[in-house]
Amino acid sequence: MKYFTIDELCRSTTAKSKGIDNTPAGEIPSKLQTLIEELLDPIRESWGQAITVNSGYRCPELNAAVGGVATSQHRKGEAADLNAGDPAKNRMLFDKVVDLQQAGMIEFDQLIDESHYKWVHISYRKGNNRNQVLHL
Repeated sequence: MKYFTIDELCRSTTAKSKGIDNTPAGEIPSKLQTLIEELLDPIRESWGQAITVNSGYRCPELNAAVGGVATSQHRKGEAADLNAGDPAKNRMLFDKVVDLQQAGMIEFDQLIDESHYKWVHISYRKGNNRNQVLHL
């Protein structure tokens, strides 16, 4: 793991302010490591600039506190919301990820432009990626 850490993907200001323990257990740390190795680090390497993780792993209590859906891949350690600085940069990051996928350099489950590039959601399901590109 070159650019991102599991701790970084579990950090949450909401969890801290509400006293929620967002420590991953079971298979989740392994899934977070896979997310970093298969997607986040290669994307950051290609992007060549800093990328902030707004939201990574969310335990059920944290997911509910932020209004996440019960089936969220964040709960499984399979998703991260990324921010490259502003909506214009997020759009460029989104396009970079699509280019990497089309070139066969990465695969993902979902790549989502959230709220006109307010952030970029990306997820990875080992062995079961759909390569869906969505705009919500």
